[in-house]
Amino acid sequence: MGNGLLQSIADNVLFVLVCVVVAAALFLVAYGTEKYVQKKNGVKERILTTRKITMIGLFSALAVILHMLDFPVPFLAPGFYQLDFSEIPALVGAFAFGPVAGVMIEFCKILLKLVIKGTSTAFVGDLANFVIGCSLILPASILYLFKKTKKRAIAACVTGTVVMTVFGSAFNGIYLLPAFSKLFGMPLEAIIAAGAEINGGIHNVVTFVIFAVAPFNVIKGVAASAVTMLIYKPLSPILKNANPVMERRAGGVSESGNA
Repeated sequence: MGNGLLQSIADNVLFVLVCVVVAAALFLVAYGTEKYVQKKNGVKERILTTRKITMIGLFSALAVILHMLDFPVPFLAPGFYQLDFSEIPALVGAFAFGPVAGVMIEFCKILLKLVIKGTSTAFVGDLANFVIGCSLILPASILYLFKKTKKRAIAACVTGTVVMTVFGSAFNGIYLLPAFSKLFGMPLEAIIAAGAEINGGIHNVVTFVIFAVAPFNVIKGVAASAVTMLIYKPLSPILKNANPVMERRAGGVSESGNA
């Protein structure tokens, strides 16, 4: 397994470098936002405390388990599109510990999956899962970071789902599908044809992302958001004990509607 992963990396060095750059950019956005909010609220603490790192590891383990339980949605997209609900632990972790934690959970999830299972999509699927997952986690957790109320949490989840759907569809059409076609050796026409077998309205890349990718991302975003909203409040007293300073300064939980 290890040799196979190393060979895949060697064969796709440029694509792996793109993955690293994207991951670094997302981390910097999350880190910069958290530092800004800390400064605004007069908080002085490390972004990644020992307790936070421990919780990130726990949520990453949960996320990789859910990620490896992925499954196809044959009525919606070709079989190489696998649906999973690994964004649930990442979103819960991001709400509890901030955007940096959310991005790190997504990143660690992918690393763990690659170590355990390797890649079957020349890293394209792995990059897609990470970047598109972050396009839900980042906007949602950033909005929630500024005002931690139940209404803001709902608005954050809705915003994150919309961003993920729009960005994920565009990212697939512009970069991921051509990259998958090139690295995996599957002609783009064959990918479109596979989509056309499911939905007759698919006849090019644009219609593929509209009728297959966009609904796929909507399902994923809505499911992750709905479960997060159901479980976060019962879990929050436990989780917030791991991050007491930020919760006190940022608003915390109250019985008046705060999430």
